[in-house]
Amino acid sequence: MPVILNGNDFQKKKYLGRMIEEPLLCAYCVTEPGAGSDVASIKTKAVKKGDKYILNGQKMWITNGGVANWYFVLARTDPDPKCSPGKAFSGFIVERDSPGVTPGRKEINMGQRASDTRGITFEDVEVPAENLLTVEGAGFKIAMGAFDRTRPPVAAGAVGLGQRALDEATKYSMERKTMGQEICKHQAVAFMLADMCIGVETARLAVLKSAWEIDQGRRNTYYASIAKCLAGDVANMCATNAVQIFGGNGYNTEYPVEKLMRDAKIYQIYEGTAQIQRMIISREWLTQAKNKH
Repeated sequence: MPVILNGNDFQKKKYLGRMIEEPLLCAYCVTEPGAGSDVASIKTKAVKKGDKYILNGQKMWITNGGVANWYFVLARTDPDPKCSPGKAFSGFIVERDSPGVTPGRKEINMGQRASDTRGITFEDVEVPAENLLTVEGAGFKIAMGAFDRTRPPVAAGAVGLGQRALDEATKYSMERKTMGQEICKHQAVAFMLADMCIGVETARLAVLKSAWEIDQGRRNTYYASIAKCLAGDVANMCATNAVQIFGGNGYNTEYPVEKLMRDAKIYQIYEGTAQIQRMIISREWLTQAKNKH
């Protein structure tokens, strides 16, 4: 996404072009072992030497880390610790097969285990200056701008998980009987299903709204964060309810909902935590309010 939004014609042709010629993947390298939500604490650095940059540092929790053909890497180019994040970082395109690039082991996570998630080490990696996105110091803006486009589809994934949990819980509740009737006829269970319906439908609308704002050519930061935050919370609520409706069976790997519960949690963590989304939403809302007065 950073290359789609900020790459020049040469970069787009070289790196996006190859992705439609054969089934290749790329990866977004921002998070580090000691810097997740606090992007300003990133330690990876890039020092310019002639017509190239020398990249050193370590990234962590990188989706597609072991299978990507190339990476977007956010690195500090201004060594001054007092330099603001808005000017201290730059974005680079780094080839996977560059000497000094070393992906770590595939992480064994609680859920979404089909995702190839790894740490990536960059040791004296030479990056051509032509692989710098826009100009030095624009990296933070590039990285944050990409989130406005990637949060809606991530939120869509969370909606899908919530819908699956609702579907599984509904089917089970119409088959399982207690006290002489299907459990969906017990108000306690019926109300849980109702809460899941409310969550899934409203989160879906929030996702559509956040995507529609992009189609209108408007900055969608506010709506993207609402969609991501709401959908992530709804996915977790729906998965938890589904496990509860399944009862003891829901806690067992022979049934589908325990996997949904494990898979759901990451939606409140990656692509900006639920807490970070609330910070963004409140900031954007108050900015709008101030501009009205």
